[in-house]
Amino acid sequence: MTLKAILFDFNGVIINDEFLHEKLIEQVLIDENLLLRPGEYNQFCLGRSDRACLEGILTERGRYINEGYLDQLIKRKAIAYQQQLESLEELPIYSDTIDFISQVAQANLKMAVVSGALRSEVELVLNKTNLIDFFKTIIAGDDVKASKPKPDAYLLAVNILNQQYPDMDLQPSECLAIEDTFAGIEAAKLAGISVVGVAHTYPFHMLQRLANWCVDYLSDLELDRIQKVYQQINS
Repeated sequence: MTLKAILFDFNGVIINDEFLHEKLIEQVLIDENLLLRPGEYNQFCLGRSDRACLEGILTERGRYINEGYLDQLIKRKAIAYQQQLESLEELPIYSDTIDFISQVAQANLKMAVVSGALRSEVELVLNKTNLIDFFKTIIAGDDVKASKPKPDAYLLAVNILNQQYPDMDLQPSECLAIEDTFAGIEAAKLAGISVVGVAHTYPFHMLQRLANWCVDYLSDLELDRIQKVYQQINS
């Protein structure tokens, strides 16, 4: 078995913007006459789509919600997110991730983004940072109904990669996911994909118990050693 593809989470792995999402979710709730409680963002939002995040918080508060209502809240937040990014002189991209993407490209491995973020947000950031050419495959929060920690987004990514590269015959076991949250790690493992937990959002020791590998920074990840592990499995 060989390693054929690296699947990257987006928020907290490629861009350091969780602080911004928390601020915007807080504002959405204020507009609905609710205050974001301590710990609520981590519980309901980290690693999950905006839909799952807002649905979880509003349900917890006993609010009646429907799809149309959630659509309005998500659209409002998406507009605010784009405005916030446009106001920044430089996007907060993780430099260790940039270096790792270059390593993966040099190793001729396929790459994809698998995220709960909206496609418009992912593409905006990748275009502004000249990373878009690395990611022919993007699975965003609006591509699947079930948010992480469900495995749907990762399974769809494998399916789409196989459509784009039919000769590759890609299996989940031949992929490696890069994640920074508990929900993301669970989603990848449920899809049958090994995971590197990068300690951008949670401490190393918390991710180490869940991920197959764990690093403080992706610059610490030895891709050659990972590839050898894949080659040894079932050899």
